[in-house]
Amino acid sequence: MNIITIIGIGIVGMVLAVLLKQYKPEYAIGVSLAVGVTVFLVVLVQSLPIFEQIRDLFSNINMEFEYTGILFKSLGICFVTQLASDACVDAGQTAIASKIEIAGRVAVLLVSLPLFNVLLSIASKLINA
Repeated sequence: MNIITIIGIGIVGMVLAVLLKQYKPEYAIGVSLAVGVTVFLVVLVQSLPIFEQIRDLFSNINMEFEYTGILFKSLGICFVTQLASDACVDAGQTAIASKIEIAGRVAVLLVSLPLFNVLLSIASKLINA
């Protein structure tokens, strides 16, 4: 799939959601969510070569795989959080959307804690040297 196909899916989904919102608002949210998940999955599949390239780049510079995993986990958390937050905003639940975004930020922070430990260790060695 190329970008034109993805845009087409998005526009068709948007039109369906707007039309359904007039007659059956509860279905409009489902259509919006289904289109969002579909586009997300298509983009994720198309992004696999990028992830492979990043992994190869990290392995070429002798960086541990753990750090690459942290990067990919953080990226995944950001994508899923944004998708869920946008779905809540579409449903008119902005308060829930903001709580989901906060949860996503905390999740990224938790996943990144091993990096903070490494950075503190390096800083400590530099200060003591």
